[in-house]
Amino acid sequence: MTASLDLAPIGNCAVSALVDRCGRFVWACVPRVDGDPMFCALLSEASPAEAQTGVWAIDLIDQVKAEQQYERNTPILVTTLEDARGNALEIVDFCPRFRRRNRPHRPMAFVRIVRPLKGAPRIRVRLNPAVDYGAHAAARTSGSNHIRYLATSTLRLTTNAPVSNILEQRVFRLEAETVFFLGPDEEFGDDLIATVRAMRDNTRFYWRNWVRMLATPLEWQDSIIRAAITLKLCVYEETGAIVAALTTSIPEAPHSGRNWDYRFCWLRDAYYTVQALNRLGAADILEGYLGYLRNIVDATPSGRIQPVYGIGMEPILQEGEVTSLAGYRGMGPVRVGNQAHEHHQHDVYGQIVLSTAQAFYDTRLFRPAGMDDFLALESVGERAYEVYDKPDAGLWEFRNRAAPHTYSAIMCWAACDRLAGAARKLGAAARAEHWRRRADEMRLTIEREAWNAKLGRFAATLGGDEMDASLLQALDTRFLAADDPRFMATLAQLERDLRRGNYVLRYAAEDDFGKPETAFNFCTFWLIEALYLVGRRAEARALFEHMLSRRTSAGLLSEDCDLVTGEAWGNYPQTYSLAGMINCAVLLSEGWSTVR
Repeated sequence: MTASLDLAPIGNCAVSALVDRCGRFVWACVPRVDGDPMFCALLSEASPAEAQTGVWAIDLIDQVKAEQQYERNTPILVTTLEDARGNALEIVDFCPRFRRRNRPHRPMAFVRIVRPLKGAPRIRVRLNPAVDYGAHAAARTSGSNHIRYLATSTLRLTTNAPVSNILEQRVFRLEAETVFFLGPDEEFGDDLIATVRAMRDNTRFYWRNWVRMLATPLEWQDSIIRAAITLKLCVYEETGAIVAALTTSIPEAPHSGRNWDYRFCWLRDAYYTVQALNRLGAADILEGYLGYLRNIVDATPSGRIQPVYGIGMEPILQEGEVTSLAGYRGMGPVRVGNQAHEHHQHDVYGQIVLSTAQAFYDTRLFRPAGMDDFLALESVGERAYEVYDKPDAGLWEFRNRAAPHTYSAIMCWAACDRLAGAARKLGAAARAEHWRRRADEMRLTIEREAWNAKLGRFAATLGGDEMDASLLQALDTRFLAADDPRFMATLAQLERDLRRGNYVLRYAAEDDFGKPETAFNFCTFWLIEALYLVGRRAEARALFEHMLSRRTSAGLLSEDCDLVTGEAWGNYPQTYSLAGMINCAVLLSEGWSTVR
């Protein structure tokens, strides 16, 4: 059985794990999402069914059937396995998450509850954490009811199962509820089963209460709730950072070498995430992320802001390759860190201001933005004005060439445009006029330089002729209106150049790694939005339904998909793709007033 992205995430906004269809932990990093993968079978040479290091499996002997689902409106995962004789068991997986002592309780812990459902199932527990990116198995010590694993962070397994059965990977009968708590290296002083049951109840209550506060669209509610929960799992709540994905080095296409580490906070990806969740009313994630942004801006008095930072606001994310892991389906390299922290990507200035703009208007927030926040953001606006028409690596992060990208220019314009609105809201008329003049000047330059009169459409670079799906974002930023004939002409040409049936490429031209081979899911969602806004609503709905059909069994999407088979490629779960799903559902759904 080869590795697959048909995986279900669990987590608590501190740690997370990806669980395959048979209930095996194949990916989990400690002590943070960007840490050493203690479970790394997803990228190892052996299949998850055979891996002896970097996996946590509850193997049902002679298994013939597996079913999996989440508890409603939670990331609590339930896997049911059945063997050839009809014996069955249930595995419940979650990371504890609830309020305790009036603050969030989100320990670095994983809970597994295994119980027989039918007959006398026989199981084997393979709990073999790895260290140094799969280089070797974690050392361990044991006691009467626990095992200590000496990984990057020492973890202790507390269980009511016979410890020797786990140490020796012995097959044994599952005759009663068996609990596994893998967490901090501390004695589990309370009754194990009662405490774990209470954790499950409290975690269920936390997530259902959070979902209950979402302003979900009428249609596709289950899909959107699952996407929203998963976006929240991509938040590192301690700092407010939002990672682009939970994995590293899943190739964008087979044997493409486009293998990147996405376990960091791209300000662009985070903007789209909070934008989508804001449309559902999830203000808690916005507030946490704004705190992260304020710290980033304060730490860069020179004005130059990187496109990506570590989840602890680390500016240096040195990129390297590890040889101890073969890569997804053997398709290396496996990369750790990301060179993008060195890039100049000017769109980031717009995304900082766009992320913050709501805080000047939203009175629900514990900390609405005020004049001090505006004054701090002005340095971001000044930088946007300074660089908007200068070359950069662009949002697709070209490594060996630079150009003045239209998307970056529009985002810089948006920074100045929104600063004008924020100043007006604060009653700072002079500053509002200052930023309005700058935004108007930038608009004129962009409209003149990005429009290619010979081709009769906008181009992806100022003065150029390239086509890029990011031109669709001229609508979302309010730079162009949907009925603008220049946008309509650009959309028509974009579909001819970049649309491949039900999918959309980022661009079709060769880059540092050759021609793109897979579609970028977020770009397809951008097209869906554009189709809806220009009046092609039935087509937009049909395309959206198709994209929903491409989700994994967990209801999620990766970054890319195969143009023919629709198979998932790229890091997973991808915040871009889930944000696109939410944005389209909110736009396309029938209103609640239609309920009879």
